[in-house]
Amino acid sequence: MSVTTDKNQILQGGEFIIKESTWEQTYIPEQISEEQQMMRDMTKEFVTKEIDPNLEAFDKDPMNGVDVLNKAGELGLLSLHIPEEYGGNGKDFTTFSYVTEILGWAHGMSVTIGAHTGIGTCPIIYYGTDAQRAQYLPKLATGELKAAYCLTEPWSGSDALGARTKAVLSEDGKYYTLNGQKMWITNAGFADVFVVFAKIDGDDKKFTAFIVERGFEGLSVGAEEKKLGIKASSTRQVFFNNVKVPTENLLGEAGKGHKIAFQILNIGRYKLCNGVLGGAKRALGQAVKYANERQQFKTPISSFGAIKQKIGEMAIRTWAAEAASYRVCGLITQKEHELREAGKSMTEYLTGGAEEYQVECALLKVIGSEVLDFVVDEALQIHGGYGYSEEYPMARAYRDSRINRIFEGTNEINRMLSVSALLKFAMKGKLDLMTPGMAIQKELMSVPDFGASAGEDDVFAAERKALVNAKKAFLLVAGGAVQKLMQKLESEQEILIHASDVMADILVMESALLRAEKLINLHGLEASKLYVDMVKCYFFDAMDRINVNGKQALAAFAGGDELRIMLMGLKRFTKYEMVNTKEIRRAVADKFIQENDYALWN
Repeated sequence: MSVTTDKNQILQGGEFIIKESTWEQTYIPEQISEEQQMMRDMTKEFVTKEIDPNLEAFDKDPMNGVDVLNKAGELGLLSLHIPEEYGGNGKDFTTFSYVTEILGWAHGMSVTIGAHTGIGTCPIIYYGTDAQRAQYLPKLATGELKAAYCLTEPWSGSDALGARTKAVLSEDGKYYTLNGQKMWITNAGFADVFVVFAKIDGDDKKFTAFIVERGFEGLSVGAEEKKLGIKASSTRQVFFNNVKVPTENLLGEAGKGHKIAFQILNIGRYKLCNGVLGGAKRALGQAVKYANERQQFKTPISSFGAIKQKIGEMAIRTWAAEAASYRVCGLITQKEHELREAGKSMTEYLTGGAEEYQVECALLKVIGSEVLDFVVDEALQIHGGYGYSEEYPMARAYRDSRINRIFEGTNEINRMLSVSALLKFAMKGKLDLMTPGMAIQKELMSVPDFGASAGEDDVFAAERKALVNAKKAFLLVAGGAVQKLMQKLESEQEILIHASDVMADILVMESALLRAEKLINLHGLEASKLYVDMVKCYFFDAMDRINVNGKQALAAFAGGDELRIMLMGLKRFTKYEMVNTKEIRRAVADKFIQENDYALWN
């Protein structure tokens, strides 16, 4: 396993699986600037004053949220990422991430705002002409115009390129006529501007994006969908009946709509993770408050070991996933800066970061959405019967959480995408998986080295060794699958999913370790002891998960002596020291119980 030695050299997309990183290279959320903290505080005040008191009204009718969207525009929350030359604030990706996290508190309204600022506005920022940007972005920045994104159709969900909406160029070349239907369109009830994907002449090779205004004749919307959750978010079908769209409203290049769709999804996956972790932190804080208030047997339930186990595990998973999210945020921000300094176009530098780290973005979407589901489920359980009541906050949080495993590509799609994208990087020569893969095969045939790791005085000596071995376990599984199945691997979805889960655990393990290391260097070991213990607790569970996922994947394609040798290697690579996870979870829970809120960083 090669090691990155230059502390200023950042890893490229997917390289975390074959190289080591350092805390000096790693961005952590505690590095927030004074200006960014002010923006977070402003966003918290906006959510608690403008959204929280009106959640029932928004759920009853999403149109009630339009005024709040306008207020968000007045505060500058809709313009953070829009370049200054087009009426925006031009903030960097990191600043936008801090605000997105807090907006993740806002239940269905977070979807409303996120769809406007993200998938609705970003395609025009990234791919619009100067004229299109000048025409639409200033009004999108203030909220005078509201945006929506029309990709999904009744006949195409995960298969976005299977869309049937058709665009035909007029004989005089002045406009395209759109016919078709889109569904599950967020903000459709009030949006003024729709980014719509259609196939020119119905040709699969001419998948193209268009900017369509609500006022264009022939555009209509259906009734509000009756949804399980995110009821505050307007979700409707959009119909196009001979809608004439001026040729100057074609977005990007004809036939290149897939690039726009996929790039927006890359960025959207990261932002979803960032937002849902904000929601998880809030739900955890609410659960702690309830546990401190609720008494059974004349004792607060927060003093019971079963409750502390839940609070501790919720906190550890959230903190570790947050470490991964902001680590990737830092990588994307730095990549964008490099591309901009290199003289790349606005489109190239604004999309280049998420494109570079598409593997990580796909993993983060899965990681974040499943952490949120775990946290709200446990938070509801802590509330007991009251958790099932609409009079308490957990019922809404539970309902609103579930959509995130479907948004931005289902978690199943993202799991398979993360592995296939990594393998494509290798096939293109961007990532060298072959060299470390061959080294592992050689290692399997050698006598195991059970000696002590170098640097045993290091508090994380065991974790560093475990991390290196976990990466070997992934390469053992993925490399073996590629060699055995070759092109058939693409259809072996179960194996891809197991491999992706291994990769996700590695990303979070390493990110949590690097975050803790950086905190130790900033504040000292004694002040960071809880973080050290949290890392050890996460590693203990993650190494077991890697072993289980690895065994299931290996058994799916290998047999006989080959399987026996590979299982022996997997067992060797997933060994880890015993950890008293009960005491660690109790210690973490005690900190939250004492603070009566989310207590690690907020």
